[in-house]
Amino acid sequence: MTRWTAFVGLSGVVLALLLGLARLSEAQFSSTPEPAARTPDTPSAPEDTGPATTTPYHPAADHDPGLATPERSPVADREAVTAMSAGTLLANVAISQGTFGALLVAAAVWASVPADALGLVPLVTPATLALGVALGVALWLASEAGGRLAERWGVAVNEEMRGALAPRSRVGWAVLLLAVLPTVALFEEFLFRAVLVGAFSTAAAATGVPASPWLLAALSSVAFALGHGAQGRAGVVATGTLGFVLAAAFLLSGSFALVAVAHYLVNALTFVIHEGLGVDW
Repeated sequence: MTRWTAFVGLSGVVLALLLGLARLSEAQFSSTPEPAARTPDTPSAPEDTGPATTTPYHPAADHDPGLATPERSPVADREAVTAMSAGTLLANVAISQGTFGALLVAAAVWASVPADALGLVPLVTPATLALGVALGVALWLASEAGGRLAERWGVAVNEEMRGALAPRSRVGWAVLLLAVLPTVALFEEFLFRAVLVGAFSTAAAATGVPASPWLLAALSSVAFALGHGAQGRAGVVATGTLGFVLAAAFLLSGSFALVAVAHYLVNALTFVIHEGLGVDW
């Protein structure tokens, strides 16, 4: 039981670190504020008095030379981040989530967490693959419909991070679809469904702690939504709903493979349709 306790504690640490990184991403990719409206006190542009003299641009000309250089603005910080290559951003995502995932798997093996509690028995079957594909396509369609409704109702849908992660070459797309997105799906499903729902339910039953698997599914879905705050309010709601559906599918099927395949398809279809094919409904 001591190892189980350590496993639960380590899972909490991984979750906290993941949410902390997500919070940093949210700050970097938050929506760019609108420029301030001109007021009557704002000096207007001078009237045209003749041919303009062409002057080489210099950044210092943007502010009064008698004033101190202004501090770097949050908008400039976001522009610097989004200017990073897609490859660098994809590498950061793959390395961070791959490291967290490997740590959790090693901890689960060390703590002797039953494979069936994690949804790994059986590991994969044709039926689970087929159901995972069907669920993934259905969830993607529901997500697209929800996004369009959110935009109609004036709820912000922030797609800046997705655009920054979109590859610019065929090799980049291969890396995204065959390495990065599978890593993301496997890690997030292992943490939010296999561990926080499956393993924690087994741990609660073993210790006599009253914890309903459906309550754990709801709580894990809230954490899942908070980890996607960079997608805006609509993205948080959609991700939380997606997370609960995946948790319900995990509880009903007992299959990690099913929810991992569904999760991967939702992400892959979103990137391919919008960033690869440039489709905008």
